[in-house]
Amino acid sequence: MTADPHAEISLEDLPLEELASLTSGRSTWQTTGINDSIKALTLSDGPHGIRKQNPHAEDSLALGTSVPATCFPPAVTLGSAWDPELAGRVGAALAREASALGVDVILGPGVNIKRSPLCGRNFEYFSEDPHVSGVMGAALVTGIQSRGIGACIKHFAVNNQETDRMRVSADVDERTLREIYLPAFEHVVKQAKPYTVMSSYNKLNGVYTSQNHWLLTEVLRDEWGFDGLVMSDWGAVNDRVAALAAGLDLEMPPSGTDAEIVDAVEEGRLDRSVLVSAGERLVELGRRVARAERYEDWDVDAHHELAREAARAGAVLLKNDGDLLPLDPAARQKVAVIGELARIPRYQGQGSSHVVPTRLDAAWDALRGAVGPDTELTFSPGYPLASTDLLAFLKPDEGGAAQPSAQPTDIPTLLADAVTAARSANVVLLFLGLPDIAESEGMDRTTIDLPAEQTALLRAVAEVCSRVVVVLANGGVVAVSEWQDAAGAVLEGWLGGQAGGTAIVDLLLGVHSPSGRLTESIPHRLADVPSHLFFPGADGHVVHGEGRYVGYRHYDTLGTDVAYPFGHGLTYSRFDYSDLEVEETGENEWTVAATITNSGRRFAQEVAQLYVAFDETHPTRPRHELRGFTKIGLAPGESGVVRFTLTGRDLAWWSASRHDWRFDAGTFTVEIGASSRDIRLRAQLATPGDSVVDRLGPMSTLGAWLTHPVGSRLIGDALAQSPAAAQFTDANPVLLEMARAVPLAKFEGFNIGLTAEVVAALVEAAQQAE
Repeated sequence: MTADPHAEISLEDLPLEELASLTSGRSTWQTTGINDSIKALTLSDGPHGIRKQNPHAEDSLALGTSVPATCFPPAVTLGSAWDPELAGRVGAALAREASALGVDVILGPGVNIKRSPLCGRNFEYFSEDPHVSGVMGAALVTGIQSRGIGACIKHFAVNNQETDRMRVSADVDERTLREIYLPAFEHVVKQAKPYTVMSSYNKLNGVYTSQNHWLLTEVLRDEWGFDGLVMSDWGAVNDRVAALAAGLDLEMPPSGTDAEIVDAVEEGRLDRSVLVSAGERLVELGRRVARAERYEDWDVDAHHELAREAARAGAVLLKNDGDLLPLDPAARQKVAVIGELARIPRYQGQGSSHVVPTRLDAAWDALRGAVGPDTELTFSPGYPLASTDLLAFLKPDEGGAAQPSAQPTDIPTLLADAVTAARSANVVLLFLGLPDIAESEGMDRTTIDLPAEQTALLRAVAEVCSRVVVVLANGGVVAVSEWQDAAGAVLEGWLGGQAGGTAIVDLLLGVHSPSGRLTESIPHRLADVPSHLFFPGADGHVVHGEGRYVGYRHYDTLGTDVAYPFGHGLTYSRFDYSDLEVEETGENEWTVAATITNSGRRFAQEVAQLYVAFDETHPTRPRHELRGFTKIGLAPGESGVVRFTLTGRDLAWWSASRHDWRFDAGTFTVEIGASSRDIRLRAQLATPGDSVVDRLGPMSTLGAWLTHPVGSRLIGDALAQSPAAAQFTDANPVLLEMARAVPLAKFEGFNIGLTAEVVAALVEAAQQAE
C-alpha cells in the first residue's frame, strides 16, 4: 500500500479488524485512517459556515466555541433569494474556508421539506417545495465541490421534525414520498453529484433510515446512480451490521462496536465484500478531496460582503402600504429605532450549525453610519431579549473588549420609553422576532406567534405614530395576521448571518431593492397548516396524513386564504408579464418563454415562477406545482425574456401500481407568475402522455378493460357473445357506470358469460398482445 491518495489501494488483504475500523470514525470529527495508506478525513458542521472544532475544547461538540469563520445566512434566507448562482458563490466561499481550516467535508446542505412551520430546524432548510429545495441545494453543493471540498446532503430522508427525532417513524405513503420528500435529494444527487449523503435519525415506515436497504441502496444507488459515501447522522446508527448491509458506509461518531462487525463476518451474517465496498468508498472520498484546492486563509472582508449580499437577497418585503419604504437617508426626519433585536441581532439558529462569526453587524450600528446629518436617530430597547446564545450578548466596547449588553427586564418601563420615542418620531423602525431559544435543533416550536410583549409593543407604538415599519428576525414562519394592520410595512429579514444588520439597512434606505420571495406559505394561524392534526405524532409514529398537500399545494388546491402565499415578495419597482410562448422542442419536451418588463422607476429584480396546473373537477393531485423559476434584474423600462424547459417528468405523477413515474395524455395549463397566487400568464400544453399502457389482469376493472387499446376489443368480443351482457350498454348508463368499477374477476357470479375460464383467457390474450 502507498500514501499516494491517487494510487490504487487494495482492501482485499486488509486484516478484518482494520477493514471493520474503516466503517466508523476515529473520533467525533475524523474518519479512521490506516498508517500512511489511508488518510483520516476531517468533517465539520457548516451548512452556512464552518464549525471547526476548537482543539482546546473540553467536549466533543463544544457549541459556541468553534474556530471563527464567516457565518453566512442560513438556508431559510439563502433559499428565499431564489438565486442558484448566488448559492454557488456562497458554496465556493464555504469551501475556501473549509480548506483553510483543514476540513475535507462540509456537513450540508440540508434539503428536508418544511412540512410544518413548527419544526425547530426549519432555519436550516430551504423550502416547503421540493423543486426550490433541490435547485438551491444542488447549487450550494456545486459551489462547495467546485473547489474539491466534499459536500454532504442531509438528512436522508423525511426528517421534518425534531420531536422524538432519534426514534420516531415517519409514516408516508409511496406517492407522497416520491413527489414531496425524495425529489430534492434526487435532484441534488443527479445534478450536483455530492461526494457524501447523510442518513437521518428517524425511521421511515418503521425502518431506521440508517439501515434501510430500500432507501440507501435500491433508491439512492441503484435508481439514482449515487456513487459516493453514505454516512450516518451523529449517533443515528442502531444496528451496525444491519446498517452496513443496507448500504451505510460510515458510522459517525464511533460507538466502539467494530467487534460486532468482525463477529458478523466471521459468523457468516455479513459478507466481507460489504466491508470492502464501504472501505473503497471511503478511499475514493479521500482521493476526491485530495484534489481540492488548498488555501492557508481567506479574504475575511470579501466573505463578509458576500454574506451581506446573500442576506440582502433573501429578505422578503411582505407589505409596503403607500410606499412607506424606502426611507430617504438624507431627509430631515426623526427616526425611532425600537427593539432590542436592532442592537443585539438574531442571525442564526441554535444547534450543531451554530457558527462563531468573524464579526457581527447590528442594524442599529449600521443605521447610525448610513444616514445623513439631517436624520435624527433614537433607540429604545422596547422589550427584554431572552437568549441562550452568549455570543449575542457580547459587543466590543471602544477598547475592543467584550462587554455584556444591558438587559433590562422591567417590561412596563421599556414599553413606556418606546412609546415616548415613537410619539416624537416621523417614522418608527420596529425590530421584532423570535429569541434564540425558540429555534433550535433538538426541539420543535409550540407556536408560530411572536412573543406577546412584542405585539403589545407594536400596538402601543402604532397608536402614537402612523408610520411604522416592522423588521422581522426569525428562522421559521411567524404569524402576522393579528398585528400587521398596525404596520405600514413589514420586512421579513429571516436570519441574516453575520452581515444581516447591514443588509437590512441597505434595504430600508433603498440602497438596494428587496428581491427575496417566500419559499414557504405564511398561514393566518397554525390550525390552517395542513399537517396540524398530525404533527409531531405520538406513540413513536408521525403519520403524514396530509399526503402530497404540503404548503401551497394544500392552500391553493382548496382555495384556503393565507396571509402571504408561496413565492410572494415585493420590490421598490413594478413588473409586467407578456408574450407567453410554449414550444415543443422534442419528444415530451417543451420550451416556455415570457417577457418581463420593469415598469417602475428603479432597478430591481423579479422572480418569475413557472407552474404546471392540473385542472380537475375532483382533485387527484395539487391544483398546480412549481416547475421552474428565474431571477432577473432589470433597469426601469427594460425588458428581458425568461426561459424554462419542461419535460414529461414535470407533468408526471408517481404511480404506486407501476412503482414508477407516469404522465397521461391530456391538456395541461402552463402558468407564469410572481407567486402561486399571482399568476400573470397562462397557456395550454397538449401531450399524448408517456404511451405506457398498464398491464391488465383479472382484478383490473371493467372500466380499465374498456379503455385499454387491446383489452377494449377483447372484452367487447366476449360481452357480445352473452345476451345477458347487453344490460351493460350506453342505454343503461347508471348500470354501466356501476359496472365500470368492478374488477373483471368479480363478474363470475353475475351470469353474463365472464366465467373464471373466460377471464383467464382474456388476461392471457391481453398480456400476449403487449
